[in-house]
Amino acid sequence: MTVTVTADRYVDMLRNFLEPKLRELEHPDVWFQQDGATAHTARRTMDVLREMFPGRVISLRGDVGWPARSPDLAPCDFFLWGYLKAKVFQHHPRTIDELKAAIRQEITGISPQITARVMETFRNQLRMCIEKIGRHLDSVIFKTQ
Repeated sequence: MTVTVTADRYVDMLRNFLEPKLRELEHPDVWFQQDGATAHTARRTMDVLREMFPGRVISLRGDVGWPARSPDLAPCDFFLWGYLKAKVFQHHPRTIDELKAAIRQEITGISPQITARVMETFRNQLRMCIEKIGRHLDSVIFKTQ
């Protein structure tokens, strides 16, 4: 069964999953970054995000604009999603429960060494972006392993 992410579903996830997790972390200065998907930038969604992250929303229509086609500056985009997709689908999940189990297994299997390399790449990408004054980063090769 395919589920379309709507603004209502996204807001529900923010309220029922993310907000309680944030209270557990007790870090009042967390920033929130997202892409420009319609469900993510709907008025209702942005109202909720501004309430949860006052002055700290990086997004299309957010407090800090997130440029189109800029996933190369987000570790989840340049590393995690592709890595997980490749690993998870080696399990050939047939149900949502099998998919969830495979995702959990592969996430817990990401080593501290891989995470350190990804974050090193992330810091380097940010430095290059600053040096280029936000312009395109030529010939970037991401190190994930």
